[in-house]
Amino acid sequence: MVSGFFMSIMGLAMLIPAGLDMYDNQTNWSYFLNSSIISLFLGLSLYLANHTEIKKLSLQQGYLLTAGSWISIILISALPFIQTGVSADFSDALFESASGLTGTGATIFSDLENLPRSILLWRSLLCGLGGIGIVVFAIAILPFLGIGGMQIFQHESSDFNDKLMPKLSYLAKRIIFIYLLLVICCLLALRFSGMNWFDALNHALSTVATCGFSTKDESIAFYDSATIDIVITLFMFLGSLPLTYYYVVIINKNIHSFRTAQVVFYLKLLFIYIGGTTIWLWLSDYYPNFWTALRFASFNVVSITTSTGYASTDYLLWGNLSSVIFLIFALTGGCTGSTSGSIKIFRWQVVLAFVKKHLISAVEPNRVVPVKIGTLTSDNKIVSSVFVFLSAYFFSIIILTFLLALFGLDFDTALSTVIGCITNSGPGIEKSIGPVGNYSGLAECHKYILSFAMLLGRLEIMTILVIMTRSFWKQ
Repeated sequence: MVSGFFMSIMGLAMLIPAGLDMYDNQTNWSYFLNSSIISLFLGLSLYLANHTEIKKLSLQQGYLLTAGSWISIILISALPFIQTGVSADFSDALFESASGLTGTGATIFSDLENLPRSILLWRSLLCGLGGIGIVVFAIAILPFLGIGGMQIFQHESSDFNDKLMPKLSYLAKRIIFIYLLLVICCLLALRFSGMNWFDALNHALSTVATCGFSTKDESIAFYDSATIDIVITLFMFLGSLPLTYYYVVIINKNIHSFRTAQVVFYLKLLFIYIGGTTIWLWLSDYYPNFWTALRFASFNVVSITTSTGYASTDYLLWGNLSSVIFLIFALTGGCTGSTSGSIKIFRWQVVLAFVKKHLISAVEPNRVVPVKIGTLTSDNKIVSSVFVFLSAYFFSIIILTFLLALFGLDFDTALSTVIGCITNSGPGIEKSIGPVGNYSGLAECHKYILSFAMLLGRLEIMTILVIMTRSFWKQ
């Protein structure tokens, strides 16, 4: 039923680029209309055939609901790319669809300026719709599943299962309102910074969703505008903060201590990343002007750390060190409850707090040292969950890299593409798939593997891995 509902939403969304295509006197509107009819037929059939009131979900149903919904909308969203013929084959369409909905921003298109505007808008709509789904998933579903320490957001653990559906409805309305408000503000700021309305809309949807799809092959470097760089940097950052944080601060005027600790830590980390990169670029004479170094460092560091993937310059030209530091940025991620991907800030906070505890215990073995994040204490279950998540995360990177190498990719490109996709940051640290490259040169099997990597990273690894175990299906 839930999958059918989301498929119907995607079917309705396809009518938007269809209308734009008709306005542009193009011929692709009929393909979008066909895709919409197929999506609505399948979606409404599933919804009506299985319509019932959901009062309680088991863990097994929670995992299946999450994975099934995401897989179904990724498949259905690939239809316009297939029917319009802009994708060479199904692997390309699947890759582009998965990239948009998971907020990865990696693309197989190499001539964006010559694509129909309806296709460009559809890519951006995927980012926008995926962004909302990502936040609802992170705030409402992950705590219920207890993945990667997300139990820390489960304030009513005793009756969370019974109240899941009311919570989803309550959260979704507020999340959508805040999300749309950010998109509108970004749209207006970009329009008045020099973009036309169409480009501003596409980039606003992609920026707040921290996706990184652009309407230009050169990404944001095409505009060569300090003002546009500043606007997009700001909204990438805002998109990487918990959307519930805005609601708590603005409406309730009651800042939750954990979210505050996470945001403060994130700000400090970004300050270190940007400051260090700026000074390095300035002293290394890549940019003799300090403010120019700060501009490019700020934009590209925030872009990769938030897993957006925009580029205002080819940062791989900054020397060998750039590959290392941007790999670190990609594995950092934004805040939990945001549209950002990757490992996320709060998990790194748990790791650092746990390391600190053991360092103190090594000197004072009889001292009781809690694992604290701000004013909240993490219990052993949460710490264990975080370390299991990190182990699964890096183990997945190893396995996926091995599979790509097995099918012909060299090690550097295989590792770079996997990290770019599983962290949902998009560009890799290899030239061919870097900030000025794309994924079009990869083989079909590579694109299928990387599409899986995007979904794996977006669903926080464990959601997919649990379903792949034998014990899950014995229940």
